[in-house]
Amino acid sequence: MRNLIIAALLAATLAPAQTKRPMTFEDMMHMKRLGSTAVSPDGKWLGYSVTTVDLAQNTKTAELWLQPIAGGDPIKLAVAQPGDDGLQFSPDGKRILFLSSRSGSQQIWLAAFDPATGATRNPYDAAPLDSPFQLTHNSVEPDNAKWSPDGKFIIFTAEVYPDCPVFSEETAGSEGSPADRCNANRDKTAADSKVKAQIFTHLLYRHWNHFTGSKRSHLFLVHVENASPTALLWRDLTPNDPHDVPPFSLEGGGGFAISPDSKELAFTENLDPEPAISTNADIFTLDLTNPAAKPVKVSTSQGGDFNPAYSTDGKYLAWRSQLRPGYESDKFRLMLYDCAAKTTKDLLPKFDNWVDEFAWSADSGKIFFVAGSNGAAPIYEIDIQKDRAAVWATIAQGRGEYSSIQTIASSQSILATRMTVSQPGEVVRLFDSPASIEIRPAKKDMAEDQSVFLYPVTKDIKALTHLNDSLLAQFDLQEMESFWFPAADGTKVQGFLIKPPSFNPNKKYPVKFLIHGGPQGAWGDAWSYRWNAQLFAANGYVVVMINPGGSTGYGQAFVDRVNGDWGGKPFTDLMTGLTYAEQHYPFIDKSRECGLGASYGGYMANWVLGHTNRFKCIVSHDGMFNAESAFGSTEEDWFNQWEFKGNPWDYYGKPDSTNPFRKWSPSLSAKNFKTPTLVVHSQLDYRLDVSEGYQLFDTLQLLHVPSKMLYFPDEGHWVLKPQNSQVWYKTVNDWVDQWTKQ
Repeated sequence: MRNLIIAALLAATLAPAQTKRPMTFEDMMHMKRLGSTAVSPDGKWLGYSVTTVDLAQNTKTAELWLQPIAGGDPIKLAVAQPGDDGLQFSPDGKRILFLSSRSGSQQIWLAAFDPATGATRNPYDAAPLDSPFQLTHNSVEPDNAKWSPDGKFIIFTAEVYPDCPVFSEETAGSEGSPADRCNANRDKTAADSKVKAQIFTHLLYRHWNHFTGSKRSHLFLVHVENASPTALLWRDLTPNDPHDVPPFSLEGGGGFAISPDSKELAFTENLDPEPAISTNADIFTLDLTNPAAKPVKVSTSQGGDFNPAYSTDGKYLAWRSQLRPGYESDKFRLMLYDCAAKTTKDLLPKFDNWVDEFAWSADSGKIFFVAGSNGAAPIYEIDIQKDRAAVWATIAQGRGEYSSIQTIASSQSILATRMTVSQPGEVVRLFDSPASIEIRPAKKDMAEDQSVFLYPVTKDIKALTHLNDSLLAQFDLQEMESFWFPAADGTKVQGFLIKPPSFNPNKKYPVKFLIHGGPQGAWGDAWSYRWNAQLFAANGYVVVMINPGGSTGYGQAFVDRVNGDWGGKPFTDLMTGLTYAEQHYPFIDKSRECGLGASYGGYMANWVLGHTNRFKCIVSHDGMFNAESAFGSTEEDWFNQWEFKGNPWDYYGKPDSTNPFRKWSPSLSAKNFKTPTLVVHSQLDYRLDVSEGYQLFDTLQLLHVPSKMLYFPDEGHWVLKPQNSQVWYKTVNDWVDQWTKQ
């Protein structure tokens, strides 16, 4: 027996370490996806949602969790059910709200919360843990619910028919009121009607993946002080408004903020008469103490103003702002409004990258913000009192992209979501480490004024959530490498490369050349479920990604490099970057390369198709094929008006060389199409209509170019349903294999 034990121990000791394997699509679908996050006022609890994918059932289900921030195992929120979301802690930390559809429609639910244990119960009786209180009962479905700082009311968004009676406190605003009956009856009539015809009298009648219809998003206030099922007061804060408040945003969120004294509301709205050609959303404030008060505009920019947020002392209001009208990709500045003096200033006049999001410090002295930079998205901070010169510190330099910043009032730390190209989003805690501060003059590309200092700070970072650690540990995921090269005009351009699993430097590998969308977007150190670079590399490919002119994170002049020049400098940047990679990475087989792109990347794939034969195959997803027809079938007309410098009819009778809609239209180079091409497009894509895909496929077939079309009748600009995503990845990878692994 003793010898057997010794032999077993020796075998275990000498056994090779578990071999890591390539990640599969099914593996990626098993990953848990971090959603919204919330921090309790005492800084002791993190609340967050996690979405689980069931590939067999073709579903995504969110669940709400709690976790002690100081350390400890996560626990499911006892009062929540699968599908619940939108968790928010009350200002006193003794209640929570969340959104649930358990009653048949999405409504706001409340529960008492024990900060000591995380236990929850019905706040109005001694009901069991799984019995929360349903706050709202009505035909409209609340969303983006937020507590007022005094805890006496909640503000939320909901879609209503603006011409119905107004929800008001006088009519209780709940189920059965005139307003509620009108909205419910209109919905039922539309649902029951066998005639589905619609009449349009305005533009933006459809947007992204849905027809806008007659409903509009409004802001509502519901009282929760002494709330009971029979006595509920709430009112429409933007009554009879024919505009969406807030306007649609891909980032989601309510686009509003409540002042610390709970007396004022700040929100975003676009009042321009033709929203299809306008990006001019403004910031308004509303006196909540006076039901008869009217909104007051406080922003002055002709571009878009978004995401208002009050300082914790109530003295200031900050928001993200763009200067140029009609340009959705102008630089996002950080504006500071003095509520007493009613003056506004740009807090970062020398900072050249976009402010993507921000959060106030607990003492109102600093603002933390995220800005894309060279393929990453670190967190910065700015001291708002430094009037002589802006001073900011890089809190999380280097790898990864940060988002969802939240401050903890009781400590010198902040929470944020962090992801990399090798790891989906997780919540991390960043601690203040003043001893590690290194002061040096700012780089010229950060500021012109040498009195401005850049403070690179190596913060201590602690992961709070570990949603996929055990799963990720099984995979051979390669680090993303960065390289820089000079463009044809000398501009410095960045590219990235990911090697395949079990990489052998002595082998030659085929290439998947990914082209990002936007065009004002960027590849970087970030995870994606739709275009996952690790998954593209997993079946034996080198993945190359270039951030050409138009990409974000390199200054606004670089972003503007694409304006009116869609097939010009961005195309040469891409081709020059790929050539550079071929020359500097000897394991690349330049005879086996496939170009893949979506949205603007799909446009560029189409442009590549007519301007070079260097690729063995092309994948064009949701790309623009005919710039003139795309103009008439899209919904956001401001985009094409800016990018193509006007309307198509402005150029009628002029040479094609001076007409951007024809000069940069891939359709006019069809006679050069030779590369085998997979076309992907979806019926519900109203950003780039499915007709663009049909036209491309029709042209390829008539030219006898090897081609295939993958069509989704139930997807929009992105393929989001799990089983559709599975078909997408398989079809795309099989197409690339067919032409590059022969």
